[in-house]
Amino acid sequence: MISVIPAIDILDGKCVRLTKGDFSTGRIYHDDPLELARQFEDAGFKRLHVVDLDGTQQKEIVNWKILEKIALHTSFIIDYGGGIRTDKDVDIAFSSGASLITAGSITIKNRELAISWLDRFGADKIILGSDVRKGEIAIEGWREASDYGIMKFLEDYQNLGFRITICTNVERDGCINGPDFTLYREIRDANPDLYIIASGGIGKIEDVYKLNEFGINAVIIGKAIYEKKIRLRELRSFL
Repeated sequence: MISVIPAIDILDGKCVRLTKGDFSTGRIYHDDPLELARQFEDAGFKRLHVVDLDGTQQKEIVNWKILEKIALHTSFIIDYGGGIRTDKDVDIAFSSGASLITAGSITIKNRELAISWLDRFGADKIILGSDVRKGEIAIEGWREASDYGIMKFLEDYQNLGFRITICTNVERDGCINGPDFTLYREIRDANPDLYIIASGGIGKIEDVYKLNEFGINAVIIGKAIYEKKIRLRELRSFL
């Protein structure tokens, strides 16, 4: 059964959602990330996806105090991403309460460093960030393209030891018009041993059921919950 992971994206201390990663589209949905996290916990969720949007801009972890507050006052298994570029950033994230961290742009910019995190913490703690636009990996907060095709990227990095990925179709993210089902089906078929977390575009409960049929392990949902396109009660069977 697919797991559902609610998302909290933090910008200037508030819970914000962007469309296609464009900061000019940012909309504030809640002023207090901890209060929102508690609402998700009360609804029965066990995992939480937290993105440091300030960190993606500044290329270093920024909102670690908010992470720490959520970790101290909830029982969530938290995966944390955004701005993680150095050993210091990783240490801060884990010491502030993250259970897992996402290695995104760093896997392209400094592959050796990303691999060293796998060696140090284990493949169950480091998530491979696979952000894709038009079939190729996008980096630096989705502002830069690479020449790395998604399927080759996943093959190469599994060979390096990664076992978990968050795959986001940038063109769908925040649009709530449905995920890229073709992409996720192809990834699942080609990577039977990879733990796949789908992200981007979820707009209705039927999307979750369809991803479950494909054998996707987990799905991150943000705007569809905030916009009440999906009610929390509809997700109970996935908790």
